[in-house]
Amino acid sequence: MVEGTCHNPLITVNASPAAVYRAIGTDHPPTLLVDEADTIFGGKNAEANEDLRGLLNAGHQRNRPAIRWDNNTHSLEKIPTFAMAALAGIGAMPDTIEDRAVVVRMRRRAPGETVAPYRHRRDSPALRRLAERLTEWLGAHLVDLEAAEPSMPVEDRAADTWEPLVAVADLAGSRWPQRARLAVTTLTAESDDAGNVSNRIRLLADIRTAFTVLGEPGAASTSDLLTVLNGDDEAPWSDSGPAGLTGKRLGDLLRDFGITSTKLRFPVGQAKGYTRDAFTDAWNRYCPAPPAEQRETPSTGVSVPCVPSSFSQVNPGTDCLPGTHQSVPAHQSVPALSSQNHLGTHGTDTPRPRVTGRRA
Repeated sequence: MVEGTCHNPLITVNASPAAVYRAIGTDHPPTLLVDEADTIFGGKNAEANEDLRGLLNAGHQRNRPAIRWDNNTHSLEKIPTFAMAALAGIGAMPDTIEDRAVVVRMRRRAPGETVAPYRHRRDSPALRRLAERLTEWLGAHLVDLEAAEPSMPVEDRAADTWEPLVAVADLAGSRWPQRARLAVTTLTAESDDAGNVSNRIRLLADIRTAFTVLGEPGAASTSDLLTVLNGDDEAPWSDSGPAGLTGKRLGDLLRDFGITSTKLRFPVGQAKGYTRDAFTDAWNRYCPAPPAEQRETPSTGVSVPCVPSSFSQVNPGTDCLPGTHQSVPAHQSVPALSSQNHLGTHGTDTPRPRVTGRRA
């Protein structure tokens, strides 16, 4: 989709810094599209690609040329670095790149969600026509855009990155100014919070293990879940503070998945807790279970309360917890990111990549 709508795309998976310098050092530089960027900046390759990272950092603004000594002319050569760029990869990019980018976190497709396949030969002509229409429209308003100083909901480098996009939205009018600023605040907040993502997914998997340890009940109290989570020596939860993972912190980590605790009645009395069904959507999306024949019952070194076998699976909003007249609250799932046009999809079947794009 990005390739089909951007200006003069240049796609690369593994290009040398020298080749990239020469490709963008023109009056009309291409849009640099880097796939599998995690393999470039991660692990042992990171140090070898410091020049490329420096190029991308410098290319965030105009008039930040790279300077090289030309042995043929015995003079300094200034190589332009400014260019649009989009990087896709699994996991996080280097901090200096993400700090200069619009970071879009994608969500794993859940089992059962359909995906409209993208076909380059079929779909790219329509995308190119859209790009041509946008180019024509923007070309007639370049003077206005160059002078624009839109009000921004963020500051510093984030404002520098987003300002051209907000200026275009203001020029478009109607709903676009409001939608653009909402995107700014939402995606900026998600980017700032990205460091907690892997911890949250680990927590989802560990809670599923905790339900198994507790005997697969239809619901579990917060205190029982915390006992299992904090008692796992190989998990990070006991190091979350002086008392380990707390109920409040557990709720904060689960809130982004649309999972909240509620008052439930257990054989020992009423207590805050979570229904198992509340986790189903998040488990399916982010940590799907292996086939039943491959699962092993986990062992734990902690003592957990005995859970009666009468705690069978319950259905939110219809069934009652065993021995009570209280119905289990329905779970609100978070809608998948999707597009409604004929070129769009209803989710994505890829691991959780991060796509970063640079300001105009």
